[in-house]
Amino acid sequence: MTMDEKLGIVEEIKKSGDVPMYDSVERRTSDRAELEGEIQDGHLSAPSSKGSASSSSVASTYFENKIPIPKTDSYKFSFRKLWAFTGPGWLMSIAYLDPGNIESDLQSGAKAQFKLLWVLLGATILGLLLQRLAARLGVVSGMHLAEVCNRQYPKIPRVILWVMVEIAIIGSDMQEVIGTAIAIYLLSNGVIKLWAGVLITIVDTFTFLLLDKYGLRKLEVFFGFLILIMAVSFGYEYIVVAPDQVQVLKGMFYPNCEGCGTKQILQGVGIVGAIIMPHNIYLHSALVKSRDIDRSKRENVREANMYYFIEAGVALFVSFLINVFVTSVFAEGFYGKTAQDIYQGCIAHDNPHSHVFNTSSNTSYPEVDIYRGGVFLGCTFGPAAMYIWAVGILAAGQSSTMTGTYAGQFAMEGFLNLKWKRWQRVLLTRSIAILPTVLLAAFEGIEQLTGMNDFLNVLMSLQLPFALIPILTFTSSDAVMGEFKNGRPMQVFTALLALLVICINLFFVSSYISELPNHWAIYLAIALGIFIYMGFVGYLVWFCLVILGLKQLLNVQCCPKFLQPTSYELDSERATTRLNFDLNAEDEE
Repeated sequence: MTMDEKLGIVEEIKKSGDVPMYDSVERRTSDRAELEGEIQDGHLSAPSSKGSASSSSVASTYFENKIPIPKTDSYKFSFRKLWAFTGPGWLMSIAYLDPGNIESDLQSGAKAQFKLLWVLLGATILGLLLQRLAARLGVVSGMHLAEVCNRQYPKIPRVILWVMVEIAIIGSDMQEVIGTAIAIYLLSNGVIKLWAGVLITIVDTFTFLLLDKYGLRKLEVFFGFLILIMAVSFGYEYIVVAPDQVQVLKGMFYPNCEGCGTKQILQGVGIVGAIIMPHNIYLHSALVKSRDIDRSKRENVREANMYYFIEAGVALFVSFLINVFVTSVFAEGFYGKTAQDIYQGCIAHDNPHSHVFNTSSNTSYPEVDIYRGGVFLGCTFGPAAMYIWAVGILAAGQSSTMTGTYAGQFAMEGFLNLKWKRWQRVLLTRSIAILPTVLLAAFEGIEQLTGMNDFLNVLMSLQLPFALIPILTFTSSDAVMGEFKNGRPMQVFTALLALLVICINLFFVSSYISELPNHWAIYLAIALGIFIYMGFVGYLVWFCLVILGLKQLLNVQCCPKFLQPTSYELDSERATTRLNFDLNAEDEE
C-alpha cells in the first residue's frame, strides 16, 4: 500500500465521523504534512508532536545506540531476550534507593521497629504497578510521558507540569547532595567539612557524565555495580546486627501498627512519599525507548511490555530487600535505646563522632538520620560498620545523581523542546540544589542538613499527583494507547491511588501547619498555596475525565477556552493509532 493510499484511509475515517474534522484548512494541511512525515519504513509511526522533542534531540541523551532485540522463532519466554531488555528497570529502581529513601527506612525502624515493613512492601508494589504503566506508555506510543503531555495538554498547564517535575528533580538532587556530603564527612572522619563535601558533588557529577560516552550497556552495568555496592554494604550491616527474622516477616506481611501514635503514622505516610517518586515515572517511560522495538507488530509490543514488567519486578524486588535491610538494622539495633546507651558504645570504640549522642538528657530517645545512623553503627558494631555504611550512602547518592540528570533532560526536551547539553543541564540543576544546601552546611549544622531530607520527602509527595494523573490519563486513552489502553480495573485502581496520595498530602500539610508559628501571614500564604495546588489538581482530573470520554464536561463553563482540550488533543491520533498495526499487516500480506 502506498503512502497516499494510507493517507486516503485516514481521511475517509475522519469524514465518516469517527474522528472529527479539524477546525481549519490550515490545520488539515499541517496535519497531512505531519502524517506524511510520520510514515516511515512502510508503516505509520508514533506522531511527532507540535513542539515535542525530536528523535534527534532525544538521541542526544540516552538513545544514541539503541540495543537490538534478538529475533527468535517464537514468542516464548527467552532469557536471551530478557537480557536485551534488562537495563531501564534497574536505572529506574535507583530512585527507590536514594538517600531520602535510606533516611526514611532508618527512621521507620527507629520509630516503629518492624511495624511499618508492610507499608514499605505495599508502597513498592504500588510503585511497580505505576512503573508498568510508564513503560507501557513508552513502548506502545513511542513517546515518553513528557512528550505525550507536550502533545496533549494546552500550553499553560504543560508549563506548570514541567515546573512541578523540575521541583521534584531539584528536591531529589538536594537529597543526593546531602547524602554524598555526609558520606564523605564520615569516610574522612570529619576532615572534609560538610560544605566542602557539598562542593565536591559538583566535580564528581561531571566525572560520571563522561561514563555514557563509553556506550549504553557499559553505563547500565555501572549503575548495576552501584546497586551491588549498596546491597553488599547494607547487607553487611543486616548480617552484623542479625535482626529477629520472625519479627521481620511479621512486620512485612501482617498489616498492623499496634501502639503507634502520630509520629509513627506520619512516618508511614512518609514511606509512600519517599518510595514513589514523581519524576521517576517520567524517567522510566523514556528509558524504555532505548531498545529497538518494531512497534508495527502487536506481538513485539506485547513481548516488550512483558519483558519490561519482569525486569522492573526483579529490580524493585532487589531494591525492596535493600530497604528492608536498612529498616531492620535500626529496628533491631536502635529502637528503644537511649542516648546514654549509644554514647557508652561510642566511648568504648573511641568514635570521633561520639559527641552527637552526648546530650544533656542522656536518658531520652534520640532522633536518627543518615549521619547519626552511621555514627550509631560505628559506636555499636565497630568502625568498619560506620565506614561500610558511608560507602553505601555514597553509592546511593552517586547513582541517583545520574538518573536525576536524565530525568531532567527528558522533561526539558519533552515539555519545552529545549535541547541543552548534558553538562549545561547538570550545572543548572546542581547549582539550584547546592545553594541552599551549602548555606545550611556552612552556617547551621549537620542536624539541620540531614533534617532537610524529611522536608524534601514531603515535597516529593506533594508532586506525585502531577505524575499519577497524567500517566492514568494517557495510558487509559484509546487515542494514545489503542488496544493497549488500561482496562477498567486498572483505571479505577490508579484513580483510587491518586485520590489516596492527595489525601496523604493534605494530611502532611495539616501536620506541618500545626508546627508553624501562629501568624496570619503564614496561614494566608498556606491557604493561597493550597487553593492553587488543589485547583491545578482539579484541572488535571477534569482533563482526564474528558480524555476518557466524558465530553459533556466540555459544556460546563468552569474552564477558560484556552485551557480546554481541542479536537486535536482529543481525537487526532485515534486514526493513526488504530491503523498502526492493521496497515502493516496488510502490507505483509
